Amino acid sequence: MALDDASVGTVPWTIKGELILNCNCTVFCPCVVSLGKHAPTEGYCQAWSGVRIDEGQYGDTDLSGLNVGLMLEIPGLMARGNWKAAAYIDERASEAAYEGLVNIFSGKARGTTGLFGVLVSEFLGAERAPVIFETEGKARRLMVGKKIQGEVVPVEGHKGEDIVVTNTEYWMGPDITVATATKGRVRAFGRVWDFDGRSAEICQIDWKGPR
Repeated sequence: MALDDASVGTVPWTIKGELILNCNCTVFCPCVVSLGKHAPTEGYCQAWSGVRIDEGQYGDTDLSGLNVGLMLEIPGLMARGNWKAAAYIDERASEAAYEGLVNIFSGKARGTTGLFGVLVSEFLGAERAPVIFETEGKARRLMVGKKIQGEVVPVEGHKGEDIVVTNTEYWMGPDITVATATKGRVRAFGRVWDFDGRSAEICQIDWKGPR
């Protein structure tokens, strides 16, 4: 059953899982430590992201096992807003789960992703799609048909251990694994992006709302 607009920002929700992101920054994204106060390395941000939901609820609706793909375009400083965003929702989602995920990723559901409602000036849309999130060894892959095809791997640090930026106030989560894209291709909404070799992030997420 569809929720009326007035109730959307009052529904309790949770998402636990993993997020991967690849952007056009040539070195690790400065937004993580500057919290959006430092410009992206190219002066603007173009990015794709994937979310694997291991456990999740939107009200009484189970979101566990679903995947979401995102496309983001930010003209300058992240904190100044004017973002454009689009979402691809797992085609396996029930109608209630689809609505819940659209509300979460558009910011309408408030909580952790509520900042999208403030920063995104143009939500390009949401659509159902085959969203595949795979892990093989340390590599993570996101495939949304021919629209997003990406793979990210952690950057090795001392003794081969992953480099992790810990204890941040970054909105996605406090611990961000520094990664790079072995493939980063977007062909969607008139965008043609290739970010192979560019900055990437891996983050364990524990999000909730509406507060």
